[in-house]
Amino acid sequence: MDKLQIGKYSFNSRLIVGSGKYPDFQTTRDATLASGAEMITVAVRRVNITNPNEENLMDYFKDTNIQILPNSAGCTTADEAIATFRMVREATGIDIIKLEVIGDTQKTLYPDVVETLKAAEVLAKDGFTIMAYTNDDPIMAKKLEDAGVHAVMPLAAPIGSGLGIQNRYNVVFVKEAVSLPVIVDAGVGTASDASIAMELGADGVLTNTAIAQAKDPIKMAEAMRYGVQAGRLAYLAGRIPKKPYATASSPVDGLIQF
Repeated sequence: MDKLQIGKYSFNSRLIVGSGKYPDFQTTRDATLASGAEMITVAVRRVNITNPNEENLMDYFKDTNIQILPNSAGCTTADEAIATFRMVREATGIDIIKLEVIGDTQKTLYPDVVETLKAAEVLAKDGFTIMAYTNDDPIMAKKLEDAGVHAVMPLAAPIGSGLGIQNRYNVVFVKEAVSLPVIVDAGVGTASDASIAMELGADGVLTNTAIAQAKDPIKMAEAMRYGVQAGRLAYLAGRIPKKPYATASSPVDGLIQF
């Protein structure tokens, strides 16, 4: 019953995986299935999902329930992202997208939030279901919500860095700022990072490099699956408050005297 709802789309898994950096499409498929994810994001400027005459990633997922999530990686302006998604929808019929417009293409791969916001406003009017990659800023998250996106995806750390969540408070602040799903994106390095994101209240986690470049991608994919599930359950359960001193596990009143 604890489903992830993004616009008109509903998912049982709260883990989203990427498709980059794998040696081949078969390994991509195997790791994705091991992860239990129901969405795989694809950089449509780098991975083929539109040309039926070449090896096509979509062919590897035809017999699964996994949703292809096109992303605009490689786009540096709003106009580029808008044109990319319009082309993809025309070619494939897919209307759920991951919007990312990169401002620094050389070092940090940080998003250009101004261009992202411009693209979001247009794509929302076009009827797309938009998941927007952004920085971990609650103000921008709210602006994206007002622009019509259906999920915000704040970075945890630079893309592919594996540094984990660098500012836990900002994840909480973003969550408090919007009524949309918050998907922690970028910087996850291992299953414990995913679990921490979920314990903080994130609605989901997206990871690519941590799985694709692990020594054993299949095992790491499965670990991510359980990390997200454990973190979500812990969040729903409600952790005990932190205290500076010890608290006895057993009551101290009424002890039997010897």
